[in-house]
Amino acid sequence: MRTRSTSIAGIVVPAIGNPFFAELVEALEKALRLYKLDVILGDSGGSIEDEADRIGTMVDRKIDGLIVIPTHHHASIPALRAAARRIPVVQVDRHIDAPLGDYVGLDNAAGVHAALDHLIVEGCRRVVFVSGTGSTAGQARLQAFQEGVHRLTALKAQRPLLGSFTLDFGREAVELIMQQKQLPDAIMCGADIIALGALRALRLHKVDVPGQVKVTGFDGILYAELCDPPLTTLRQPISVIATEVARLLNARLHGDSSPPRRSEVAPVLIVRRSSSENAD
Repeated sequence: MRTRSTSIAGIVVPAIGNPFFAELVEALEKALRLYKLDVILGDSGGSIEDEADRIGTMVDRKIDGLIVIPTHHHASIPALRAAARRIPVVQVDRHIDAPLGDYVGLDNAAGVHAALDHLIVEGCRRVVFVSGTGSTAGQARLQAFQEGVHRLTALKAQRPLLGSFTLDFGREAVELIMQQKQLPDAIMCGADIIALGALRALRLHKVDVPGQVKVTGFDGILYAELCDPPLTTLRQPISVIATEVARLLNARLHGDSSPPRRSEVAPVLIVRRSSSENAD
């Protein structure tokens, strides 16, 4: 592995238009600046081919290290392995299904279980999980939901609706839910961006939120507080995550050759009116 030379770190994300990724990039840039590292940003647009191209171009241009949110848990492996042979790589938020470099992410299970406990307290009994697929974060949240429903015997889970981490999928999921004979008591979304789409569709169908259906999100983006009703969410401590990513990358750039580290931080449940009529 070559020595540090440019004081530039590359960041590759799957969708900079997703407000969570935009906020994370902003926090990463601020944290990296403390180590005198500038940033080059690449957006894969959710494409495995574009992700590999962005990573390859950055490495060829002699970046010192790479921070990446993998597009896919399996298909992203070749590009990340190729990069890791030449420079330090830190994965954040998501990771590939292969040992590679350091990882900093969220304790997804703790977050999902906290949200389920909240919905039980709010009187929910029928819950549907709506989320994206293809990433380890999405998989972890789905698994935690299934485990949580098994633990909370008072809850009955409807068939999960799985698609993409987009506004459009949130709307599409609600259209499918509206075709059912009975609405669920709650829709738990695997990301705020999905929940915002779901809230919009529920409003168009004149479904009272939270009176008829309660909605929760995941990530804690700014728009979650500004929508109507404000969205209950699991807020990721983005500054904490960014600080740890920058610290790990800087250590690798200065010769740290210890085994790869895996760090997970717990999200914070923020209860708002999309799931509780008593919330502020």
